[in-house]
Amino acid sequence: MKVLLTGANGFVGSYFLNKYAGKYEIKRFSFLKEDIKALNVSDIDVVIHLSALVHQMGVMPSEVEYERVNVTQTLDLAQKAKNAGVGQFVFMSTVKVYGEEADEKYTESFPCKPQDEYGKSKLKAENELKKLEDENFCVTIIRTPIVYGFGVRANIKNLITLVQKMPILPFGNIQNKRSMVYVGNLCHLIDELIIQKPSGIFLSSDDEALSTSELIEHIAKNLNKKIFLVTIVLFETFLKLLKPSFHKRLYGSLQVDNKITKERLNLKNPYKVEDAMGFMIKGEA
Repeated sequence: MKVLLTGANGFVGSYFLNKYAGKYEIKRFSFLKEDIKALNVSDIDVVIHLSALVHQMGVMPSEVEYERVNVTQTLDLAQKAKNAGVGQFVFMSTVKVYGEEADEKYTESFPCKPQDEYGKSKLKAENELKKLEDENFCVTIIRTPIVYGFGVRANIKNLITLVQKMPILPFGNIQNKRSMVYVGNLCHLIDELIIQKPSGIFLSSDDEALSTSELIEHIAKNLNKKIFLVTIVLFETFLKLLKPSFHKRLYGSLQVDNKITKERLNLKNPYKVEDAMGFMIKGEA
């Protein structure tokens, strides 16, 4: 089977390429380096569209940029694929389409109320892609929470660095719950979606949601670091006032309930959280 993969140099794309290059004939395409007008997809069976514009620490892309990359480029690629007779378009979306942290668990049918430009652009792309679907062109949408694994960046990388440097941290007894997904579990879902070729919305998540305290303990264990998590009176209050976005990531909950996805695909995650945390630090053997 021939697959066109965008975002092949990214975190998820590079893992998929390394893991499944022996199973699929994978052709790569980069919007940054190549012209879509010259792209030939006439021999492609499945497009996996991973490339996207995401929010980076300290950088806030404009609404126009989110629209151009996450919506326009996605639709240009999808229309080209459909015109060429490609059978399936797999689109990597995000749980950001639902909104931000919440006490309720997000499901495949949970109402979407995105609050930032990234989430809004991804939801718009989803809705426009659905309009292209017909009996010959299958649109498969994956929504993910935070994806982690070896070489992870952004917030989790910062947390790993913090654990490496600080033996005592003021994050004891945090009772939140956050769903994440190990990159190996996500790519296993992508593989199953290619095999089964279903249309619709699918959620990717590990089987277990972790509190921030539990996440730090897993990281410390796999770093062989002895760490003490303490509770400081009023620390959370001060953090909420001074760094509300940081407080939200550390203390807020965001849970995904993807049992409908699992039942529909007869899916089982190949990686348990405890093992995946070790792979995040040390890499897979």
